[in-house]
Amino acid sequence: MLGLVLLHLGPLHPVEKALTLALAFGPLLLLALTIWIGRRRNARDSEPPAP
Repeated sequence: MLGLVLLHLGPLHPVEKALTLALAFGPLLLLALTIWIGRRRNARDSEPPAP
């Protein structure tokens, strides 16, 4: 039944597959990148200045 549901419109074109993956995982990757940059910035700001 699940296979029938997945193929009810036929297989996706490669461009459609890429777009689907970008829409599914793009926001998560952007969030991870934003958190990583913010943590780097906070770590750099919290270091004591060099004498």
